[in-house]
Amino acid sequence: MGLWDWFRGNRGKGVDELAQRLGMTANDLKRIPISYKEFKIPKRRGGVRAIAAPSVELKKIQRVILRRVLGRLSAHPAAMGFERGRSIVSHAQRHAGKRVVVSMDIKDFFTSTSANRVQKYFRIIGWNREAADLLTQFCTYNGALPQGAPTSPKLSNLVNYRLDARLAALAERHGACYSRYADDLTFSFENDSRQEIHVLIRAVKLILQDEGYSLHLRKKLRIRRRYQRQLVTGLVVNDRPQLPRTVRRYLRAVEHALSQGKPATLSPQQWEGWRAFRAMVETPQR
Repeated sequence: MGLWDWFRGNRGKGVDELAQRLGMTANDLKRIPISYKEFKIPKRRGGVRAIAAPSVELKKIQRVILRRVLGRLSAHPAAMGFERGRSIVSHAQRHAGKRVVVSMDIKDFFTSTSANRVQKYFRIIGWNREAADLLTQFCTYNGALPQGAPTSPKLSNLVNYRLDARLAALAERHGACYSRYADDLTFSFENDSRQEIHVLIRAVKLILQDEGYSLHLRKKLRIRRRYQRQLVTGLVVNDRPQLPRTVRRYLRAVEHALSQGKPATLSPQQWEGWRAFRAMVETPQR
């Protein structure tokens, strides 16, 4: 009997153990309703983003699942988003000072991560069929990860460990560095070989298709060289990660206005948030 055949049986940790870990009884756990509110918000660069927000009761149990079931599980080292000790700054740092930076976006990342893959993941980490099905019901909506559930970002990393491993190995074969922040894939090259770059892009497309995803190739494929502004998740990385010049100038103007007691376009709370973020970007990463 193979490993997957073993897990297909009703072995592993069950609903009683899951309920105990979540701090409730099995009956109470099974009675939690699955309810979402759907709405759309505008994207910064045009279009709309569909959000499925869980009910208050469902979101509460999702947060407990995130903390007590998923919290200590490891994502691939290349996954930079939603992981403790990693950020858009550490994502950008990997690609700073490179001759070529290639950025690609995955289409509909969360909603393309199927409930079937989530259920299989829960089985593989040791939950029996009933418990895995219940966890999947709590963490998916309309057959996929909902964009709006607190469990979705972490699960998107855990489920895609193999994807990240395959893309990291591909990058290494082509002399590149790879990391991912949510749906943003970034590869950077010490050497500027157009052939290597285009072979890698084609291979990335095939790997993503094999894993159930597709790329934004026309609008969101970006190849930037040293003489151009190289951006990784909104940070300039030509030399070291830093905020774009227009943002730095804007923040200096806000800081000056606040220091003079003059009106500013940011509230004190917003300014403190920006100041903390600027400090994080400007602090050298180890």
